[in-house]
Parts: sequence; structure tokens; C-alpha cells
Amino acid sequence: MKQLLTQIFAACAALTLSASAALAADGWGDNLDKAQAQARAEKKLLLLDFTGSDWCPWCIKLDNEVFSQAGFKDYAAKNLVLLEVDFPQTKPQSGALKAQNTRLQSKYKIQGYPTVIVLNSQGDKVGELGYQPGGPQAFIAELEKLKK
Repeated sequence: MKQLLTQIFAACAALTLSASAALAADGWGDNLDKAQAQARAEKKLLLLDFTGSDWCPWCIKLDNEVFSQAGFKDYAAKNLVLLEVDFPQTKPQSGALKAQNTRLQSKYKIQGYPTVIVLNSQGDKVGELGYQPGGPQAFIAELEKLKK
């Protein structure tokens, strides 16, 4: 029985690491310092997605209808640095990540989810977005307005 529990725990740990790797593979990071450095170096907008990824229906809808779509992924690869600022109920997070996310939530006075804060490459806030219908095209159009 103990061996079975050990195997189950190992499988769960591997799945958790795979999920984290998949998130990173999709272009989303969770480290603010790295994201800011990349945005500066590449002269891109930094998109901060304040989300409750495992409990917030509108956050899940935004991810399904916009962020996970090929049109957004293609646009983001060329124009954005993506940072997920997550406040999950069941997903594990390190203490450092929780502290970083709480500081960002306070700094930008986030009162609801999803909230998307857009910063220019210098780290100045240029806009704030949330869920809107219309898929990636509508969301990208709003981002393009913020670039000008």
C-alpha cells in the first residue's frame, strides 16, 4: 500500500510539473522580474493577467476564448510578454509567488478577476482590460489601441 501511495504521489508531482511546463511553453511566465527584463530587451508590451485560473468562470472564459486561441498566441509571440498573476484556490504556489502576486494586486488595485494590466516596455501602465466578447480579434484590437 505504501509503495502504491508513493507511486501515486510521484505521478501527481510529474503532472504538476508538466502543467507548469505547458504553461511556460505557451509563453506565459510567472516571474515579474524576468518578464520586465524581457519586455525591456525586446521592446514589447507586458501583459499581466490577474486571474483565478481554477475557480473564476470569466477568467476561464477569457483563457478559452482568447488566450488559448492560435490568433492570440501568434500575436503575443510577436508583440507581448505574458505574465500570469494567479490567485488559485486549489493549485499549489510557492510562498514567493504568492507574495509577488499579492504585491502586484495591491499595486494595481485589482478588485475583480479577470483584470488585464498592460505595461509598456519601460514598465508604465498604458491600459487595463477585462473579458470582452469577440475572441482574439477583439482583444487584439484593444491592445493595438494601447500601443499608440
